[in-house]
Amino acid sequence: MATWDDVRGIALSLPGTSERASRDHAHWWVDGKGFVWERPLRGPDLAALGSDAPEGPILGARVADEGVKAALIAAEPQVYFTIPHFDGYPAVLVQLDRIEVGELRELITEAWLSRAPKRLAKQLGEPPQEREQLREEPP
Repeated sequence: MATWDDVRGIALSLPGTSERASRDHAHWWVDGKGFVWERPLRGPDLAALGSDAPEGPILGARVADEGVKAALIAAEPQVYFTIPHFDGYPAVLVQLDRIEVGELRELITEAWLSRAPKRLAKQLGEPPQEREQLREEPP
């Protein structure tokens, strides 16, 4: 299962990525845009999730759109979930201790591609995804 060291290594291996704290938690950025971050559950999150609230490390990850978010949660609800705070926001929460490193690498890379400028995305040798202007909120 994945660790914060895995997240850090994968994220920082992507072109133009930096790490800096946001709200006293690790956050990875590309071109000034966050794409993955440490996201412990807060009081309102715990209240909303009730007995279904997971324990352990939680990673927030940007996704391309709400459809991708829904698909990830439907496919692997033991790994991916959301909270009311993220309603209408293209991000998913990940139980870090339940995701395989290979899947984590794919998730982080896709999150990075959803935020990276085309000039950086070209460095991966993959075509950048078409991006639509999405509502911005702090995670």
